[in-house]
Amino acid sequence: MSSKSHGIKVALDRLEYNFGVLTPPDRPHCFAYHISIWNEGGETVSIRGRKWVVKEVTGEITAVEGDGVVGEFPTLMPGQHFSYNSHHMIRASRASVQGSYLGVTEKGIPVIVDIPEFELIVPEGEVGYC
Repeated sequence: MSSKSHGIKVALDRLEYNFGVLTPPDRPHCFAYHISIWNEGGETVSIRGRKWVVKEVTGEITAVEGDGVVGEFPTLMPGQHFSYNSHHMIRASRASVQGSYLGVTEKGIPVIVDIPEFELIVPEGEVGYC
C-alpha cells in the first residue's frame, strides 16, 4: 500500500501484531508498523508533523497528532527516503488506521501527504497481554 503527493510517497512496509507485549489493560492489543517516506519529486521536503486517526470497530475514534515523526524532523532531498517503525495499541479486536504527514518544501510550499489506510486485526484466538 502506498500514497503519493507532491513527489512524496508513503508506503506501509510491514505490519505485525505484537503478541506478549506489555500493554495497558484498556488497550491490550499492540501492533507495530514500519513505514517509508520517499521523495520522488524534484524538491527537498521537510516533514514537520503527522496526524493519525484510529477507528475501532466499537466506534471509538482516537486521533494522535504532533510535531515530527518519532521525534525527528526528516528533510528529504530528491531521491532520499526515511524509514521508521512505531506502534498503535487498540482496545477492540479490529481497527482501521489512516493519517497524513505535514511537510514543507524548500520554497515554503505546504505539503500534505496521506498515509495509506490499513487495518489492525487481532489474530484469532489472541486475547492481548497486560
